[in-house]
Amino acid sequence: MGTERWVELGRLGRPKGLRGWLHVQSWTDPPEALLDYPTWHLVGPQGQREVLKPAEVRANPSGLEVRLEGFASREAAEVKVGWRIEVPRTELPPVEAGEHYREDLIGFQVCNGEGVDFGVLDSFVDLPGNAVMVVRGERERWLPVTKQHVLSIDTDARRIQVDWPADF
Repeated sequence: MGTERWVELGRLGRPKGLRGWLHVQSWTDPPEALLDYPTWHLVGPQGQREVLKPAEVRANPSGLEVRLEGFASREAAEVKVGWRIEVPRTELPPVEAGEHYREDLIGFQVCNGEGVDFGVLDSFVDLPGNAVMVVRGERERWLPVTKQHVLSIDTDARRIQVDWPADF
C-alpha cells in the first residue's frame, strides 16, 4: 500500500437479515456514487486491510445495503461491521471549479478574516447540523463548514480563510 493516499467513502454498518446483508453509510454525493467503485478496500478496527467486491446492492428508504462476495450469512457479515470503505485518491473523479475533496484540504493553514492563524486543518467531523473542521493550533477548534463560515480556499497557498472570531 506504500505511499498511496486513501480516501474513506463510507462505512459498513449493522447487519440486515440473515443472508449476509449489511447497511452501508456512504459519504459520497449522491450516496449511490459509492457503487461506482467495483472494488472496495476495507479497513478494519486494527488497521487490517482487505479487498472485497459488492456481490449485490440495494437501496431502500433507510439507505444502501450490500452483500459482499463470499458473505452469505449474518454471522459472516457481522465481522465487517464498522469497517471503513476506502479507495485510492487517484481513483476519485476530478472536482469541479470551487469544489474540493476533504482529504486534499488536510494540512492547510486556517485563519480568520483578520489574519489570526488558528492552526492546521487536522480532520473533519460530520455532525447532525453540518460538518466541522478540526483545527489544531495553540488550542483545538471545531469550525463549521458552511458557506457562511468558510470564506475562501487557496489551494496554491494551502490556506483556508474563515469567518470566525479569534476569541471564540
